[in-house]
Amino acid sequence: MTNDGRGSGAGSIIRGFPSTMGDDHPLNVPSLMRHAARTFGEQEIVYRRSGAGFDRCTYRQCYERICRGAQALRSIGVGPGDRVGVLDWNGRRYFELYCAIPAIGAVLLQLNLRLNPEELGFILAHSGASVLCVDESLLPLAEALAPGAPGVKAWVVMSDRAPEEIVSSLRPSHHYEQLLAAATADFEWPLIDERSAYAAAYTSGTTGRPKGVYYSHRSAYLHALSASLGLGLSLEDTMLMLTPMYHAQGWGLPQTGPLCAAKLVLPGRYSTEDIGFIVDTMIAEEVTVASCVPSLLLAMLAHIERMPQKPDFGRLRLLCGGAQPPLAAMLRFEELTGGVVMQAYGATETSPLVAINRAKPSLRKRLSADARLALRTAQGLPSTGVDIKILDAEDRELPHDGKSVGEICVRGPWCTTSYHELPAGEARFIGGYWRSGDVGCIDPHGYIKLTDRLKDVIKSGGEWISSIDMENALVAHPAVAEAVVVGIPHPKWDERPLALVVLKAGAVTSDEALREHLLGQFAKWQLPDQIRFVERIAKTSVGKLDKKLVRAEYATLYSA
Repeated sequence: MTNDGRGSGAGSIIRGFPSTMGDDHPLNVPSLMRHAARTFGEQEIVYRRSGAGFDRCTYRQCYERICRGAQALRSIGVGPGDRVGVLDWNGRRYFELYCAIPAIGAVLLQLNLRLNPEELGFILAHSGASVLCVDESLLPLAEALAPGAPGVKAWVVMSDRAPEEIVSSLRPSHHYEQLLAAATADFEWPLIDERSAYAAAYTSGTTGRPKGVYYSHRSAYLHALSASLGLGLSLEDTMLMLTPMYHAQGWGLPQTGPLCAAKLVLPGRYSTEDIGFIVDTMIAEEVTVASCVPSLLLAMLAHIERMPQKPDFGRLRLLCGGAQPPLAAMLRFEELTGGVVMQAYGATETSPLVAINRAKPSLRKRLSADARLALRTAQGLPSTGVDIKILDAEDRELPHDGKSVGEICVRGPWCTTSYHELPAGEARFIGGYWRSGDVGCIDPHGYIKLTDRLKDVIKSGGEWISSIDMENALVAHPAVAEAVVVGIPHPKWDERPLALVVLKAGAVTSDEALREHLLGQFAKWQLPDQIRFVERIAKTSVGKLDKKLVRAEYATLYSA
């Protein structure tokens, strides 16, 4: 909507005097890597091989492979608007595809490896993916998905091994390295409408099917600019990409790294059991920027506690999000290493970063030491370019006084305003703002502090588990009359599910049988740590399951 400039209401846009700038020149994600390769081509990228060791290349060499990759995708029929799924870890090829796929106007479909096959199959069908690139280690998963993915017309296998050494039932199948070898690096980069989708991610944070968020070139470009500002990134940094690249744009690091031409470290496949390898890599490569969830922070801290000589992470900014890390763990990590742990806040719907906890110099003298310490538990200051407000139960905006608590609502150039082909009535938006479902407050200094969640969603290790979906699945078992699932505090994973089950009269089942039943709809890591059989479940005065009472009763179950 436009007006004549005499006044503007909420959401209106004033059209002023025309500029003479190239405002029609689109912001394209691949141009970040192209600039980095042309200007800082000698900068290093360190990536883990299929085995245990690392190899190295330069931005210039990586850029050449990206150009070949774009040509290779074209050679198998990928064109503008096509959705190309990727099943891979944080390795060299995934990083290349982050640029090669959108470079030809196609859409990078990030497939979250923590989702179960049924959910992944739904995402492939719902997105209309026509090509799927898969790491050799994930071929069994791809082969399980293939029968339910008739829309996938080509499979690209990514491996260091020769094609004849790979056994797969996928048809038609191509070999990534073979395609690159046959392609040329002479690639003319097209200008793509910046409002076109460059990538897509699906979230199933609450109830129902996964919801599609399609990131535009413009949104990702602007998110990278703001995130690099918030993190204080520069050419002098070394960035370790710990956050999965299949989850919420890898927190935007695949763009912010090239934007600042930072040295990149790609760790490949790893788990918390490999934490010694991760810490050793941080020391050897002199990492200054990394991202993690609280469970990974705790694993790092436990490992460092056991090290006879503590690492010097004096330049490290460790971004921690997905859930609130324990303050004691943050302070102990900083005491032992000299690094800084910075909380961050966001979601798949927000690209994801909308707040980073940075210390404001203006508060160092004005606040007491205890008050400054309390600010460390906040999720942070809003990112440049993002608007955040809190609404009460009647959708009235609340003051930023640090006391008024309501639902956090977010809008901005990298925040979604809709979901892809979502049935009417399921979306949560108000006046251009995305309703996060998180409850919190904003203090007079601008810091956002989460206090609760509207939904009874369980956050475990930075990932969400729907309690309602799990309850419905349990009640679908023929022996179950009633079930409630709640998140219980856990010292390692922030929260883990607990299920209370009431059996039908005369029915018999077991913990193992119910777990087997749930595996049809949930990944193994999502299953409750405990399933307890009870005679009744507490209800509220209106007959609803009293989850608040259940959580209070079992609050110390897992910590004990």
